[in-house]
Amino acid sequence: MSRRLIGILILLATASVAGIIATQIFWLDKAFKVQQTQIDLRNEQALTEAKQFNDRVTIALTNVANEILTINNDPAKLFEAVKQIRPNFFTVAINDTVHPFLLETLLKREFEQRNIAENFEYGVYDCFTDSIVYGNYVPLSADDSKPSYTAEATEIKWDKDGHYFSVFFPDRVPVETEILEPAVSTWAFSAIITFIVFVFFAYAVYIILKQKRLSEMKTDFINNMTHELKTPISTISLSSEVLMGEDIAQNPKRLRQYAELIHNENQRLRMQVEKVLQLATLDKEKMQLKMERIDMHQNITEACNSLRLTISSENLNIETHFEAEHHYIDGDPVHIANIIYNLLDNAVKYSTDVAHISIRTQNNNDSLIIEISDKGIGIPEGSLPHIFDKFYRVHTGNVHDVKGFGLGLYYVKEMVKAHNGKVEVSSKPGLGTTFKVKFSLSV
Repeated sequence: MSRRLIGILILLATASVAGIIATQIFWLDKAFKVQQTQIDLRNEQALTEAKQFNDRVTIALTNVANEILTINNDPAKLFEAVKQIRPNFFTVAINDTVHPFLLETLLKREFEQRNIAENFEYGVYDCFTDSIVYGNYVPLSADDSKPSYTAEATEIKWDKDGHYFSVFFPDRVPVETEILEPAVSTWAFSAIITFIVFVFFAYAVYIILKQKRLSEMKTDFINNMTHELKTPISTISLSSEVLMGEDIAQNPKRLRQYAELIHNENQRLRMQVEKVLQLATLDKEKMQLKMERIDMHQNITEACNSLRLTISSENLNIETHFEAEHHYIDGDPVHIANIIYNLLDNAVKYSTDVAHISIRTQNNNDSLIIEISDKGIGIPEGSLPHIFDKFYRVHTGNVHDVKGFGLGLYYVKEMVKAHNGKVEVSSKPGLGTTFKVKFSLSV
């Protein structure tokens, strides 16, 4: 599948997901507004009913107070005698003596006339002490069970001496405006579902792009491997044809030259096959390490000597700075040697005419740190996060100007991890690269 086709598919999928999200937001907004309107109507209705109830109670209590004054032949006129202390608690100033049973009879009659069929408590208070003189619970609704509520005296002081009474409706709770909890819950649920869909979509796009990139890297690996294997095979084939000639025995110098060429190309072919075998080793589900106590200074020295055998001294300059006092680690000798050799080989590949390599060891607490630096072409910043990926090779403008399959650093990372170590890299284009490997010291 071409990159352009993948781009078109991702664009169409993104537009589809965006359309679904936009449609969902539109209908949720519509539902939110409809529900908000319904709640506003219910709130308005509840407030209206509460106001009507308060007005009926106020009128009923005012009539009761006036009747008490009439019965007592009191010519006094009441002005705003009824006060609403709380939504379900009212007090009435009568400034006169009132009999509790008379008060209860009048209250029941007035409430029934005004369709106030709610249970209530009443209390008669002494204005001098603000203490309750008498109180009782009167059931008017179908549920006549007496609750645990009691009428309470208030701290209100009246201007005139006498009595006052209060009425408390225990079953009536204050009216609270309804909030949009159901709509908010719907929004939250829809948002979560949308987020999950988006996450799965983003993950699917990520997997597609990753697989596409991996496919391209594998294709590049196969093409590069074909080229790398074909070159030494062709060289060996041509050299062997020359050696089969009848006159070659008469020219020992030329014979030795072609024999060395076959030997070098064979070594090169062997190393390339070794790289592929290293990858096969890593792909096994369980890799068995033969742990031994390893002298890393000796291991590094042997790797440097092995590298000098394949590269002439004119093109290679290696400096070692063994500053670590403790340099023994527990590891697999073969894989540890391969780690060091691969890092040295990578430094040579990405150097210019002469490879200047510096190796330094240091101790940090209970760890051994190995730094391998070169003065080569360096690694671009954008490539640094990917250099340890399988098959990845830093682009240098020409596919075959740097030999390799993109497996060396991947092998290094996996093997260092298998030894519970850590590998880091820092680089500046044109100045060189430094690899830092950290191992735990042998106990």
